[in-house]
Amino acid sequence: MVTRSGSFRLFRVAGIDVLVHWSWFIVAIFRINGGGYHYSSLAWNVAEYLALFAIVLLHEFGHALACRQVGGQANRIVLWPLGGLAFVAPPQRPGATLWAIAAGPLVNFVLIPIAYVLARMSHSTGWGDAGSDSQRFLWMMVYINVSLLIFNLLPIYPLDEGQILQALLWFVVGRARSLMLATLVGFLGATALIGLAILKGSVWVEVLEAFMLLTCWKSWKHARFLSRLDQMPRHAGFACPICKGTPPIGAFWLCPNCGTQFDTFATGAICPKCQTQFGVTACFHCGGSRPISEWMTQPPPVPTR
Repeated sequence: MVTRSGSFRLFRVAGIDVLVHWSWFIVAIFRINGGGYHYSSLAWNVAEYLALFAIVLLHEFGHALACRQVGGQANRIVLWPLGGLAFVAPPQRPGATLWAIAAGPLVNFVLIPIAYVLARMSHSTGWGDAGSDSQRFLWMMVYINVSLLIFNLLPIYPLDEGQILQALLWFVVGRARSLMLATLVGFLGATALIGLAILKGSVWVEVLEAFMLLTCWKSWKHARFLSRLDQMPRHAGFACPICKGTPPIGAFWLCPNCGTQFDTFATGAICPKCQTQFGVTACFHCGGSRPISEWMTQPPPVPTR
């Protein structure tokens, strides 16, 4: 099945859908045939490329399962040419966010010694001649895990370490300011890496850094919105069932049918102009959507005469 975003659903594990974007197949053809790999058979090129994304998938499952462990939501992972994306919504607490993000690199940290032991065992037991395809493949597994760990530990938002930095700053300066500081560091780091990629002529790194800059810009705007949101009055008796954030008072929700902005908690999730009843209400804090009845933390007041 193909989704609106152009992704194919591969399988579902523990309630988590694993999808792969159509562009992954196009890039795979070019990388496998023209990647400069040093194997005697194209089959080993394919095996290495698939192993790379298997490791990426384990990394993303680390994020997803850790997010669930702290009470958050994680039900989708998408593989694409630049890696993987785990769609996680941890509870909006710095500790919960920190664990959900740190669990990804932790997976690679655990896989490194496992891959190293397998490579050394194959060498000492004589499985495969020195310099053979099997030897190269096993040592590449070590290299891939080390590279992914180092890359994700660069303190550049939205890489894992950049998000870890934001979670750590959250303990001290709050969510909005921590996101602002992390994205500022991300802007500087991504700009520096783009310059390095241009010097080395790496198109893939340039594309990745452009994506990082775009994400930093979106996160910067979101941080400014969160800063304003923190100063707004809140609806008593309502809280997001996912992150427990309280909704602001004001016409911040938009009806997609008629374009009217309204306060969904003041109208019971009904557009005051076209009378459309909305089944779910979106949270500005975590992005999750749930029926408005699940937002209620106390029963509505009983009208008196």
